[in-house]
Amino acid sequence: MSNSYHNPPGLFPPYANYAHAVETPPNSRTLYVSGLNAFEADGVSMPGSFEGQAHVVWDHLGLVLDAAGMTYSDLVSLRFYLAATADDPANVEILRSRLGTHVAARTVISCTLLEPEWLIEIEAVAARVD
Repeated sequence: MSNSYHNPPGLFPPYANYAHAVETPPNSRTLYVSGLNAFEADGVSMPGSFEGQAHVVWDHLGLVLDAAGMTYSDLVSLRFYLAATADDPANVEILRSRLGTHVAARTVISCTLLEPEWLIEIEAVAARVD
């Protein structure tokens, strides 16, 4: 059994690789991923550009998913925290490069992040039927 995607008539069409809602099957395992930032493995350094940080965060998300026996195609919900609204077009392009045609429920929030050098943080939910 697979996920069901809900984009009901009367609601604006989804854009930029997302679904308005994703329903997971009752027998799926669910993984809740805390907000990930772009710290490198040393826990100190991180890229200075938005694009550099976004790719590191996606790499981190891939590692977490892999540790749970999941992949990007198991993502059902993504929450992006961006330090600058102007970075959203690059965020969407990187999202598309990582997910291809796969879609998930998605929210983008423009806000001040915990540390001034942080430009992006991603929180995720994944579900998989084994």
